Amino acid sequence: MQDIEHQIENAPLTKDEAREQFLKNTEELGLNHVFSFDEAWDFVMYKRSQDFFNQKVDEFTAKLEASEGHRGHNEAHAFNPKTHSFADGQYIREIFMPYGEILVTKVHLKNHPFFILEGKISIITAEGFETIEAPYYGVTKAGTRRIIMVHEDCRFVTIHRTDSLSVNDIEKEVVADSFEELKLEPRETAHIEELIEGLEN
Repeated sequence: MQDIEHQIENAPLTKDEAREQFLKNTEELGLNHVFSFDEAWDFVMYKRSQDFFNQKVDEFTAKLEASEGHRGHNEAHAFNPKTHSFADGQYIREIFMPYGEILVTKVHLKNHPFFILEGKISIITAEGFETIEAPYYGVTKAGTRRIIMVHEDCRFVTIHRTDSLSVNDIEKEVVADSFEELKLEPRETAHIEELIEGLEN
């Protein structure tokens, strides 16, 4: 295993070399894969880019926390007041972010909608850089982590599906401190399978 890690670190294979190795080992070991080489390659490249992005966000977070004028955790709560509401299995969270603030979010564990009711912000994610302003809504995908730069005082709302009424429990359910806690489930296809079965009968 150390040899593989050393090779990946110091002399990574090209895509063509990796394909040749994959096909050769598959044949020699008599393996039957549930994925193609291209699927495996795309996944590995995606995972590496995610890991690189997260490493850079961690570096930025450390520099931000060490910078002069950075607000500690308790002080940040005073600058970012939150409103918590509940409605039929939904948790609605509104946060105020003042002009000039830069913050790094936790890792989102579930897909959920978000709304910008007022203000203007720039966001950096693994998907890229964008500037958005109110009124705006979008969907946060599981696995998202953001750096947010606030250009105008901003009211940012998220809605989460939950049966809990405890804000602390909900936070554990919907966000994590690290990507190690992220467990992405396969896409739910049971309803589609039922439709296909109905068409075939």
